[in-house]
Amino acid sequence: MKTLGLIGGMSWESTVTYYQILNETVKQRLGGLHSAEILLYSVDFEPIEQLQHQQRWDEAGALLARVVQRLESGGAEAIVLCTNTMHKVADVMMQATSLPLIHIADATAQAILQQQLTTVGLLGTQFTMAESFYKSRLVDQGLTVQVPGEADQCIVHRIIYDELCQGTIKDESRQEYRRVIQSLVDQGCEGIILGCTEIGLLVSAADSTVPLFDTTQIHAIAAADWALQR
Repeated sequence: MKTLGLIGGMSWESTVTYYQILNETVKQRLGGLHSAEILLYSVDFEPIEQLQHQQRWDEAGALLARVVQRLESGGAEAIVLCTNTMHKVADVMMQATSLPLIHIADATAQAILQQQLTTVGLLGTQFTMAESFYKSRLVDQGLTVQVPGEADQCIVHRIIYDELCQGTIKDESRQEYRRVIQSLVDQGCEGIILGCTEIGLLVSAADSTVPLFDTTQIHAIAAADWALQR
């Protein structure tokens, strides 16, 4: 089994889910008392969130590059960045190492294609929905990606930062997400990407008439698959 280097804390609420899924997957595959070999570096999210909203992405990338170097020096054999949004700086971050990155968007695209879908809606932070760094990885693999209108993007973004990243789950926010999901379905989306690692804390398959692709679960399982390759 290979050792995974996880960069978590963005937010720690979803990092807990990564740790659980990785260990459950390894246990299921290998049986007995097996568990995943993991090095976890959990960052302080507050300064990173400030860099995000101040558009200081180069500084955020440099910060995560230093984390990558620490994980590599500790024996990590691949990097798992436990957040969708910060994949915006993945290229900068990975310049600090020769280790592979298990990319969350690539894993998600493969999960969608396995279900033979072509048109999907994307929910996430406004950075993820409005910018191309994430969508382009999906489009490059043949998918058509739609996002909510600007007003709904603001709602989805606010709920992520003001509620989900702080462990707050509200029924009224779930209703808002259901409404946004349905609006994307009405526009022809065959599936919906939960493109922020916290969204799965709020909504589930019961909240949608089309398949939901929870990037946290998909990414963690893809990382476990990689670690267990012989």
